[in-house]
Parts: sequence; C-alpha cells; structure tokens
Amino acid sequence: MGEPIDVYADQFQMHTGPYGCTLNFLLTHPTPPPPGSAVQATRVATVRMSLEHMKVMTFMLRQQLLEYERRTATAVQLPGEMLNQLRIGREDWDALWRG
Repeated sequence: MGEPIDVYADQFQMHTGPYGCTLNFLLTHPTPPPPGSAVQATRVATVRMSLEHMKVMTFMLRQQLLEYERRTATAVQLPGEMLNQLRIGREDWDALWRG
C-alpha cells in the first residue's frame, strides 16, 4: 500500500448497501457557481468500510466530540439553515447530542 493521504473536505456523500458503506469526501470549488447552478465539487478521497465498522466509527466520533465539548466547555453549533438543508429536525439533532 502507498503512503497515506492527507486531505481536507467540506462536503461528503454516503452510500450504504447490504454489504457495506462508501464515503466520498469532496472539496467545493473556490469560485461560486452561476446563479441557478449546482455547487461544483471535486472528490478528494473515497473510503469504503463494512456497516459494522461505520457504526462503531459513528459511535466513537460522537464520543470524541462530546468529550471535546466537555473538556473545552464549548458547544459546536450548526446553524438552523444547515439542518434544514440536510432535512434534520432540530429535535432529532438535539436528542443525538445530549451527553
């Protein structure tokens, strides 16, 4: 296997199936698209894993974020507009992040 890559991504796509999950990480182009056009992005990495791995990783990521917020006495906030675009209800979001 080659050297590990180090990338920055500001978008992702997730695809799940009966045998696993594919995560595509993307980087938005630096110039805004013309009005009415979709935001353009370039795929910078793809990670494939089992559904079991994804579930464990999800749990561990949540635990790490809760610990970070506790240790720093801060709360990582998302704007309501972002939750609306993702079609995530505020009550569902808040329920997930209760320590």
